[in-house]
Amino acid sequence: MLHKIVLLGRVGKDPEMRFTQGGAAVCNFSVATARRVGKEATPTCPSGWKESYNGNSWELTTWWRVTTWRKLAEMCNQYLSKGRVVYIEGEMSGKTTDGSLNPRVWTGSDGVAKASFEVTARTVKFLGGRSEESAGAAQATQQEPPAGFVEENDIPF
Repeated sequence: MLHKIVLLGRVGKDPEMRFTQGGAAVCNFSVATARRVGKEATPTCPSGWKESYNGNSWELTTWWRVTTWRKLAEMCNQYLSKGRVVYIEGEMSGKTTDGSLNPRVWTGSDGVAKASFEVTARTVKFLGGRSEESAGAAQATQQEPPAGFVEENDIPF
């Protein structure tokens, strides 16, 4: 079975790149996607979602934690920055023992429950800068994860 996820959103903070003990580059960054619903709707937000009302519509924001590997990781680290619009194709990652794909849930420093979804990106398209100052779009594609793939919890950083 195959599951594929496609995201179009803004980078939430500058990427962080690390290297595994085997020398493979790993880059992590967050992406926010938003959904608007009309003012007549009264959305119910799952714990950890940001919801805002602008007078005409509700905006529901979902946070995604994105991981890239090898050359794609290096390119994301070099070209992505907070606020940049990005298109991502990849697979969701789950952390549960039953294999289900659930969000990662934690309590923020403000005491509010928060959640994010984990995605391993295979394709990343750099679509624009925060103020659309970048010229053109670039695309990068990741091959399979490195041999001897290690779960995130096993990486010592």
